[in-house]
Amino acid sequence: MNQSFAPEPDHVTELRRQLSRWVAEKMPREKRREWDRAHTWDRDLFRELAAMGLIGLTIPEDYGGQGEDIYAAAAVIEELCQGGPSMAGPFIHAAFYGGLNISENGSPEQKEALLPKLARGEMFLCYGLSEPNVGGDLPAVETRVRREGDEIVINGAKRWCTGADWSDYIYCLCRSEGEAAERHGNLTFVLVPTDAPGVSMQPLEHANLRYTLSMDVFLDEVRLPESAIVGGPAKWNKGWQMLAGRALDVEKIEITAVTYGLARAALEEAWAYAQERVQFGKPIGKHQAVAHKLVTARTKLAACRHMLYHAAWLAGLGHPCSAETAMAKLYVADTGLEIALACQQVIGAYGLSDAYDIERNVRDLMGMPIVGGSSDMQKNNLARMWRL
Repeated sequence: MNQSFAPEPDHVTELRRQLSRWVAEKMPREKRREWDRAHTWDRDLFRELAAMGLIGLTIPEDYGGQGEDIYAAAAVIEELCQGGPSMAGPFIHAAFYGGLNISENGSPEQKEALLPKLARGEMFLCYGLSEPNVGGDLPAVETRVRREGDEIVINGAKRWCTGADWSDYIYCLCRSEGEAAERHGNLTFVLVPTDAPGVSMQPLEHANLRYTLSMDVFLDEVRLPESAIVGGPAKWNKGWQMLAGRALDVEKIEITAVTYGLARAALEEAWAYAQERVQFGKPIGKHQAVAHKLVTARTKLAACRHMLYHAAWLAGLGHPCSAETAMAKLYVADTGLEIALACQQVIGAYGLSDAYDIERNVRDLMGMPIVGGSSDMQKNNLARMWRL
């Protein structure tokens, strides 16, 4: 296991400074509350964010990006989450679901057509991975894709396609036909335009990460050219190689950055509250019971930060980091929720109202041990990697 690490690069520190000021100015509490209630995000505000060039942190310079910088992209997510998920979510759809996946796996034609638009924040992708009968066991997908001449035809249903109603493409995992018969062999990724004939959707209500609705997506004889196969026709039955390995490592980093950012926001709000709220003649932070909660939470948050950015640093260098990303996803998801619940207790009854962000942050963090590969899945993966 690689235990080395390095100080944060100066350009990331400066990026944080600029984003911190931008979030404070552009994403005040009343706006966060409005977006959360409406399951929406501000398109005009996102265009401002895209104009900063931040989406390009996952896209090569040849296609209009800044060049891949996983560490900096994780820091962007963390800072945006200080204003909740309403800008971090769309950023991930453009920079990670879109920019990173197409940069790594797209055909030359797909890169040329999609990456410049993604870098400018003009295009979004959503994931079509889970299904009504398939959660974490992705090789068991039942959505089918078959070849007919120089076309492909897709039939099936996808669940939890977050943002499918406003994304341009679904990055869709399908069970494909062909000679490869083993469990991981007959899998193919397809770029499904959300406006293609045969695509229909219905919303799924959910309590957390309410920057958008999630969707059930139905695919009924959706006919596309072979060029819609991610990576081109040569990548037929090569979907598992695109999903496993580095792509999955970076996915765990992305969702862990969201978790850490929300936990940090929860702690900072509770810390400020404990210095302002006076009970029994002094600020509540001066009472030992409250001080101990906050000190323990800050200590755990520091451990979360190290695990996240150590994993991001390794991924950015191209080093093997499947264990580090799994440990980060596991620890930060579980511990981030612990931190938020402790902070909610510090704020007390107000922490159950919408007068503070903590109520939303707790809702968002309650889902983190489940989404993006559950905590139990990470434990299973680590046991396998460590040959238990």
